[in-house]
Amino acid sequence: MAIEARIHIVDDDKAIRESLAFLLETAGFRAELFDSATSFLEALPGKGNVECLITDIRMPEIDGIELLRRLRAGGHRFPVIVMTGHGDVPLAVEAMKQGAFDFLEKPFDDQVLIGTVRAALQRGAVTAQSDNLAHDITKRIESLTPRERQVLDGLVDGHSNKVIGRRLAISPRTVEIYRANVMTKMRASSISELVRLAIRARYPG
Repeated sequence: MAIEARIHIVDDDKAIRESLAFLLETAGFRAELFDSATSFLEALPGKGNVECLITDIRMPEIDGIELLRRLRAGGHRFPVIVMTGHGDVPLAVEAMKQGAFDFLEKPFDDQVLIGTVRAALQRGAVTAQSDNLAHDITKRIESLTPRERQVLDGLVDGHSNKVIGRRLAISPRTVEIYRANVMTKMRASSISELVRLAIRARYPG
């Protein structure tokens, strides 16, 4: 999976950018370099799916912490590895709180960096798969009629057909018909699977 993966590098130090690019390309990755967080953010809308980002934490204008905040505010969930200097551990901890995948304290071992990148890519793949599934489930729920959605909510809350029918002022038999429609549209083979899908849509993280 790591081979040919594109790694974005943000650092205002040209020598570090080029050194990281050489290391990553030697390991089979592709590297794309940016001299500031601003230039990366400006290019981001046209990037499509970003697989992994490595960023320095101390940079002019927009530092690594602020970059993380802006990425999360924009709904971006790709893994971010933060590089820190000696004595920047408190900043690194803050970066983790802001959603960074990991942090590396300079100078770091080349193999440690490569291992961290590979782990980040694995996490990113899992996150992307999870996001796609949550989106698909949401689309299924959106296909339900208002009444079907009410029946689904009742089932998720653990109510029987009789209780749902009483609350909606319809017969249990009618609830059964709506429930069958919900099962079909949600592509669920059982009530337990239906409940899991609905909960997944409510809490996709």
